[in-house]
Amino acid sequence: MEVKKIQCVIYDCDGVMFDSLEANRRLYNYIATSLGRDELTHEELEFCHTHTVQESISFLFKDRPEDEIRALQFLKSSVDLKNFIPYLKMESNLVETLSFLKEKNVKTAVCTNRTTTMKHIMDIYNLWPYFDSVVTALDVKNPKPHPESVIKILRELDVQKENTVFVGDSEIDRLTASHSGVIFVSYKNPNLDCYAQIHNHLELITLFFP
Repeated sequence: MEVKKIQCVIYDCDGVMFDSLEANRRLYNYIATSLGRDELTHEELEFCHTHTVQESISFLFKDRPEDEIRALQFLKSSVDLKNFIPYLKMESNLVETLSFLKEKNVKTAVCTNRTTTMKHIMDIYNLWPYFDSVVTALDVKNPKPHPESVIKILRELDVQKENTVFVGDSEIDRLTASHSGVIFVSYKNPNLDCYAQIHNHLELITLFFP
């Protein structure tokens, strides 16, 4: 694939901007045990790590549909999602890379299946100055892997798909990029079909701005 000048870089949040596995583990274990079921299995944690809260709760209680409703009510009434944000760990050199992209007048965006917590993450880690658009599962009718969120970003920022890079770490991210026609770069996941793999955010600079 011949890549033209990059106009925009879109980032997934969990697993790309932040190592959020511990935060998600604590959140979903808290919900699960509060409703009287066991802590998450490895398979369940992997699912919850890449899906929306609603999808995750449906998955966790698929054998107990009556508890799915209780879990959603518990989440709404008794869980302050902001309490789990401190367990996020920002990935190395993220801010340095974002600063470089800004200097090059490259648009930047977040495309995530997170919902209400994304605003608090942006606030707590002072990330608003580095991004031109933030699209969550609340901003679209169809979350990832549907292409709606990426298409929304492309239109908002007036950039072309062939000049846009999506940095993700999951099959859901890969499918989102594929469905929307943008370039997919895999972050710390060698098992995904992609244009390129990177293991550090600074590698994005050497990859597209040699």
